[in-house]
Amino acid sequence: MLAIGLAPPATGQDKSQQPPANPAPPNPNQQDTPPAAGGPQSDTGPYVVPKKKEEPPAPPPEKPKKIEGMPDYSIKVDVPLVSLDVMVTTKDGQFIPGLHKENFKILEDGAEQKVTNFVQNGDAPITAVLLVEFASTNYSFMVDALNASYAFANTLKKNDWVAVISYDMKSYILADFTQDKQAVYGALNQLRMPGFAETNMFDAIFDTIDRLDRIEGKKYIILVTTGIDTFSKLTLDKTLKKIKSTKDITIYPISVGFALRNYCEVHRCGYTHGMGIPVDNMDYLQADNEMKTFAKMTGGMFFQPRFVGEMPDIFADINKAIRSKYELIYHPSDTKQDGTYRKLRVELVDDEGKPLRFQDEKHKPLKYDVIARDGYRAKQEVE
Repeated sequence: MLAIGLAPPATGQDKSQQPPANPAPPNPNQQDTPPAAGGPQSDTGPYVVPKKKEEPPAPPPEKPKKIEGMPDYSIKVDVPLVSLDVMVTTKDGQFIPGLHKENFKILEDGAEQKVTNFVQNGDAPITAVLLVEFASTNYSFMVDALNASYAFANTLKKNDWVAVISYDMKSYILADFTQDKQAVYGALNQLRMPGFAETNMFDAIFDTIDRLDRIEGKKYIILVTTGIDTFSKLTLDKTLKKIKSTKDITIYPISVGFALRNYCEVHRCGYTHGMGIPVDNMDYLQADNEMKTFAKMTGGMFFQPRFVGEMPDIFADINKAIRSKYELIYHPSDTKQDGTYRKLRVELVDDEGKPLRFQDEKHKPLKYDVIARDGYRAKQEVE
């Protein structure tokens, strides 16, 4: 068995070498050679996986012989490429590092795919939009939204790019993409006097995805909201279709207002969304399911804090999930560029192709979650 993490560097001497007959006295000023950086100095840890079998390196491919008189030329072929982010966590949300390419099995529409490139990101910078519901609904909701937003801002690092957008009846760009954390705080400080009671979440998500589609690379939407949509022009179906069309946007919804919802469920408050907009507990349950769907479709996670004190831990989990992940790249076996939606499933396997099993430090079975997007839409070939 091998503990997750890098193997400790070899620091011992060769046993075949004999010490000199008259060893020199120890030098008190001499310092021990520090171990190589990058891993633990023992072979035990909290999670254990089966030892990876050693395989001989593949021989280098032979270069084709040049035929005299034949000109050099090259052929450019547009080969589809899929990049898939995968998180593996324990049931309590702790990230599991140290997995290898051979431990991942990707199924696209039921067909197994061959992973060609594999990267484990340790502390990568992020590009994210903080999308905040801020409307004249209820004071408790607004306070929760602000607390959650400031908690996210506190996790930012100097190389991160973040934009801040609020919405009620429509979206407002409070801060365009910036690496200045003070600018993010300044944008959130503007959220003091909401103008409307409507919370048009579907329109706001659609509009934000439209903006992010113009940016290259991985992007994230941190959605702070009650999940209630009251007046959007777009329907849920159109919003889900828009989300399906994205391949590199991940949504992390954070539900706010749980304490008030729980109170109103017990005391039958009735109108809980403010300004005469009728919202009952069933509406909130439907909103929760919609936000869970947004997260599952894009490979994100849904959070529902019950107390303000949970916010820092939740955003610490999101921060770790975004930065610490596995990136799997493969060429799909179905090379047709027909614009169809391809369903994805990721499994963990051992060297023998059986389901991978983890053990904790007490050698008890450890349950885990594999988090990845549900699928992607293939490119549409233009004739």
